[in-house]
Amino acid sequence: MATIAHSLFCFEVLSASLERREHLSLSQVEDLWIRYQTRHQEGSRKGLVEDDQDLGQDLEDGDDLMSDPDQGPEDLSSEEGEEEDDEPPVTEPSAIPSKLRLPSISRLQARSPASASSSSTPSSISASSSRLGLGSGDASKTSSNTSIFSFGRRSQQPSPALREEQYPLFVTWNIISARGHKSLRGCIGTFEAQELSSGLENYALTAAFHDNRFSPIHSAEMPNLANHITLLHSFTPCAHPLDWSLGTHGLRLSFTYHGDRYGATYLPDVAVEQGWTKEETIVSLMRKAGWKGRSRDWRAVGELRAVRYEGKGEGCGWRTWREWRDWVDETAQEGTGKR
Repeated sequence: MATIAHSLFCFEVLSASLERREHLSLSQVEDLWIRYQTRHQEGSRKGLVEDDQDLGQDLEDGDDLMSDPDQGPEDLSSEEGEEEDDEPPVTEPSAIPSKLRLPSISRLQARSPASASSSSTPSSISASSSRLGLGSGDASKTSSNTSIFSFGRRSQQPSPALREEQYPLFVTWNIISARGHKSLRGCIGTFEAQELSSGLENYALTAAFHDNRFSPIHSAEMPNLANHITLLHSFTPCAHPLDWSLGTHGLRLSFTYHGDRYGATYLPDVAVEQGWTKEETIVSLMRKAGWKGRSRDWRAVGELRAVRYEGKGEGCGWRTWREWRDWVDETAQEGTGKR
């Protein structure tokens, strides 16, 4: 199952590439995210305890006032008839790249027939190309890099079983507008099972810099970015192209058109987000793959085959990553006595 830590790791990888620095490992991010959550939960509980203590003190102070020995009987009855609020005020708790060869598959938008027919061909990515349009790294961030990694290496390493987990996966980048509108900025994945650490790293950069439907993501866009990870499972051949459920299954289609073989996929959330019926989803998916026929003729396309699959997604926005990363930096500096 995808986790927020997986999404944080993709932000970490992208940010490190843009800043030309080394990134934390997936195991470090997972451990530091747990520690960050624990710290904030402890802070919330501490805040509640302090509020209870303050409330108790307020009650004691109130009792002292009401039992003031200097206050006579006439003073106690002087406000008779006025309704008193004997509920104390409640205080709210405070809010607390080496060369890579990747079989890449893109999301949603149509490809040309040539590119669609070669969608399973691995693409070569160089370390320099993953930094397109980047400025020089921030000196202060570079200077604190050693302490961050020293802090991160103290993190607990995952068990061998977790390290060996492999999944087909997709990495999606979206831009969130000031009004909260989400628009696709890059999405590429693979149906070949990947070790999570290398797979998330590779496809985070591939989706950010090498989705040929978009220009490479640049640093100025970071505050508006959101990331979503989908780990795929339960691949099942469909008895017919409509043998799948909206909102539950992703769909992978393949078919023959004018003698060429085409294929494309939509993740489980796409059809629901777009408000499509099953037939509309199939027609859109075929057009994405390169088909140019009339919508009503989709059933006549040769050798149309469908595979359904499931995928539980998880993600976060830039603000979540930034707050967590600031905490990592601050904690690392405290641990090395630099503050």
